[in-house]
Amino acid sequence: MRPFVFINAAMSADGKISTHLREQVRISGDRDFRRVDRLRCEADAIMVGVGTILSDDPSLTVKSEEFRKKRLDCGRDENPVRVVIDSLARTPPGADILKKGAGRRIIFVSGPAAAERVDALSTAGAEVVVAGEQGAPRVDLAAALRHLHDMGIRRLMVEGGATLNWSLIDLKLVDEIYVYIGSLILGGSMAPTLVDGAGFSNRDGALSLDLISVEQMDGGFVVKWRVL
Repeated sequence: MRPFVFINAAMSADGKISTHLREQVRISGDRDFRRVDRLRCEADAIMVGVGTILSDDPSLTVKSEEFRKKRLDCGRDENPVRVVIDSLARTPPGADILKKGAGRRIIFVSGPAAAERVDALSTAGAEVVVAGEQGAPRVDLAAALRHLHDMGIRRLMVEGGATLNWSLIDLKLVDEIYVYIGSLILGGSMAPTLVDGAGFSNRDGALSLDLISVEQMDGGFVVKWRVL
């Protein structure tokens, strides 16, 4: 068993989620920020890859006082459980995800992760979990999702980055995808896209989607798909 998994992201009209320097850029506006904050409020957990932590240093907290209160009134922590996929425990102990906001933080690592890094993350307040076989070089995502389900997490929001998105899609671990498409072009052959990784080799192997809705917002639009 695993949680319901949905990817949420913002990308430029040419499919880039940041610049070729991998610097965060504002793609959407205030209405979309509130939409994303509502999604966080409704999620049991939010997951990112370590690349997102290293490049953007997000806190992944619920920003709206209204939404935090709504969670507290329902007997939940004011923030969802925050999850990092970090095979080699590269998350800095001083990262915002560990410093800002109340709630649990879980970092999934692989067996080869250095013990001193694991210890530093534990000291900083993270729950460090080895997901997969002891000698495996990367986190076993299916095992990580089973662990989260066993914790009671039923709705998991994924906020990138491109490599994690690909890994989850490739393993058929995604149920829905929500994308804000902004009215700008970023360009750059090295700029990350919504989904990077190895990619599918042909049309027959590609991931098929069913369109749920399209909504104009902040000069762009939000597209929602269901994974078939």
